Amino acid sequence: MTEKIIIIGSGPAGLTAAIYTSRADLKPLMIEGYQAGGQLMLTTDVENYPGFPTGIMGPEMMDLFRKQAERFGTRFITKNVTRVDFSKQPFQVFIGDKKEESEAIIISTGASAKLIGLKNEKRLMGKGVTTCATCDGAFFRNMEVAIVGGGDSSMEEALFLTKFATKVTVVHRRHELRASKIMQDRAFANKKIQFIWDTTVEDVLGEKEVTGLRIKNVKTGQTSDLKVAGLFVAIGHTPNTQLFKGQLEMDENGYLITHDGTKTNIPGVFACGDVQDHVYRQAITAAGSGCMAAIDAERVLAHS
Repeated sequence: MTEKIIIIGSGPAGLTAAIYTSRADLKPLMIEGYQAGGQLMLTTDVENYPGFPTGIMGPEMMDLFRKQAERFGTRFITKNVTRVDFSKQPFQVFIGDKKEESEAIIISTGASAKLIGLKNEKRLMGKGVTTCATCDGAFFRNMEVAIVGGGDSSMEEALFLTKFATKVTVVHRRHELRASKIMQDRAFANKKIQFIWDTTVEDVLGEKEVTGLRIKNVKTGQTSDLKVAGLFVAIGHTPNTQLFKGQLEMDENGYLITHDGTKTNIPGVFACGDVQDHVYRQAITAAGSGCMAAIDAERVLAHS
């Protein structure tokens, strides 16, 4: 049986697309992946999504999204897509040896924040370790925090954090930043931001929540402890687009390129959420683009 629409990936973008396409009676099949729910599954409190005045836990929010999609008839496969073939229609999506075919595809595989690679970094994720200042900065009001990274986005996040934190310490492995001069100037001019150069984070300290960092000077080899309540990792994101290499147009960082809303270079294949958005990366913008992808797909299918 050829499906009307297959959604690859979940999270707020994919699940919103599922809600809209299922309400349009397109009977979507969502292949949500083993790690369903996207980056919100790593987030504890979500306070900036409209409609939740007291906040909501990230996994709880994704569960509500999923139940809503299911209510309207979305079917789910909780496995990973292993291969796709978009060279002809119907499009082919493989899950191991099993093949699914579809008239249209919505891709919402998201992006993964790059991590330093420390064991305690993962253990304390959502308990003081975070990869998103705009999502979590307000939880660190009147506290001291650290941020790792030296690019434009990390300086933007450091400046944003000064609205809440009493002190923001940028820990950088080199003696100069990669950020543009204007961003460097802004960061250097802010009295709340201090820099520790030529230094890496060796460990995240704390049992139930972050209490500090163990840092190491790469030139002297000397280690010391830095007392902070939060660690913001801002060393970039990797879009989850490996599956689509050679078939869909991507930018130099691997994000899917979309035009006229959510259309990719292949008619009938759409992309939404963090897999094509490296600017905003918020649950609300991902959900919005999921709605756009669903409407774009519905219109194309109506004329096919």
